[in-house]
Amino acid sequence: MTTTLEPRDIQAPARPKTSANNIAALIVGIALVVGGAWSISELGINFATIANSFDNAVNFVGRMFPLDFPPVGETIGLILETLAIVFLSTLLAVVLSIPVALMSARPTSSSKTAQLTGRALTVLARAIPDLVLAIVFLRMFGLGATAGILAMGIHSVGMIAKLYADAIEELDDGPRESIESAGGTRRQQVWASIPQVLLPQMIATALHRFDINLRTSVLLGYVGVGGIGLAISESLRVLDYQRGMALALIVLALCIVIEMISGATRAAIMRGSGGSVQGGTWVDRALNKDRQTGANDVVLTPPWSKNRLNRFGVVVLLIVLTIWAFWEVNIDGKALATGLLNLPQTLGLFFPPSTGGALDTMLEQLVVTIQIALAATLIGAVIAIPVGVLAARNVVSNKYVHQFFRGFIVVVRGIPELILAIIFVVISGLGGVAGTLALSVGAVGLLSKLVADSLEETDVEVQEAIRTAGATGPQVFFSATVRQAAPAFIAHTMYLLDTNIRSATLLGVVGAGGIGFLLLNASRINQFDVVTMILILMVAVVLVVEGISMWLRKTIR
Repeated sequence: MTTTLEPRDIQAPARPKTSANNIAALIVGIALVVGGAWSISELGINFATIANSFDNAVNFVGRMFPLDFPPVGETIGLILETLAIVFLSTLLAVVLSIPVALMSARPTSSSKTAQLTGRALTVLARAIPDLVLAIVFLRMFGLGATAGILAMGIHSVGMIAKLYADAIEELDDGPRESIESAGGTRRQQVWASIPQVLLPQMIATALHRFDINLRTSVLLGYVGVGGIGLAISESLRVLDYQRGMALALIVLALCIVIEMISGATRAAIMRGSGGSVQGGTWVDRALNKDRQTGANDVVLTPPWSKNRLNRFGVVVLLIVLTIWAFWEVNIDGKALATGLLNLPQTLGLFFPPSTGGALDTMLEQLVVTIQIALAATLIGAVIAIPVGVLAARNVVSNKYVHQFFRGFIVVVRGIPELILAIIFVVISGLGGVAGTLALSVGAVGLLSKLVADSLEETDVEVQEAIRTAGATGPQVFFSATVRQAAPAFIAHTMYLLDTNIRSATLLGVVGAGGIGFLLLNASRINQFDVVTMILILMVAVVLVVEGISMWLRKTIR
């Protein structure tokens, strides 16, 4: 007997109930968009302002040319010094991040208290800007590379340790549990089950951070750290735009080259991480050197395969680069020891915090900093999303189109935001307009790449299923591709806002508006207690934004 179902007998699936969290997330999202639009209006960013700056732009270009490049020997020296500082700071960050990540990750943490402590250290390292750390270390060790290496290295722990810890928690915990059940110690569990799987991701993350630290090194030159950044600050301080912009062009070329090299290296590393690494490394022998072996025990010695030779070559290269970098920056061991011994006295200069009688000005400039970040995020998102869409290979079939926009993204990402801020300050004058425009351009480079990557990571099978059902290209894009990537879009935009708040603070050192200008002035006149108060205000805002961002990401998943 066959039962025929009438249309009225088929019940449509019930729509999922809208939760209070989803409603709250929508309200917060709308509030952020409105806040961005309000900030654009309050800062006076409009077509008239940009048009009125056209004459200044023409004059600035006229004062730039002809570009005055330093002699070849001096240029190479500046590049090598900058790369050495960035390399050592990144290496320091990786070395510090590994124990912090192991402490923070649930599978490798010894206790809940240790896990919370590790996460707190990660958040604290991210919240304190590297510029503030550089000011502290410059006071301790004097002008030079040491302060920059320590500042960028410690600040980078906030990003690297978090990504390492998250990667550890996403691993299959089965291998570690097997070793634990066999009687292995915690150290054996960690070394035997984690490094071989995570090593490619660890290297890829370190390379990405190297890119970021290269751009940051330019900013730290404004407070006395060596390298190209210091040379740029000295040139622009005397309004020598021909030399300053020539150096900026060198930085741009260097950033693009490093971005392309590290991007290709990361891609090669991740492609080569699919196979398993055979056991029997020096780590295994070190951990089992005290174990009694019996007649039936089998000792595995790995052959010198191509993979093992590659790993050995990487280790040798890192050792050589480390020796070269220390030789290049010429760190003064005596000054380092003296600075460490004087640490209590140095910290005493920063505490207790003080407003210096300028609390109203601080709060006013803090609001300007938030306005710059909101406005730049909104402007950047409006431009970056279509650029990211056109750069996605699974959305735009024409390879010339998506390759062009991928190249455009690489070029834009290669321009340090500090250089953009300097240019816009000269063109549009001191204040929030310059900072907003600089961060907007930087936002296009960052967010468009994240958008393109998110679109390319969507499930192609879902899109093909809709396409075979007769859907047009736009229908497939909006109903399948965008719907899958929408949560990532929101998460990336919140990450951009978080980044822009930190960057808006730092760009204030060149007059691009916000509380950063007060921070630099306080450090120059040795009001270090005021520096601490400004830092507290900045960290409070960053933590609030980070909390909102984490809640939104969790809600929209």
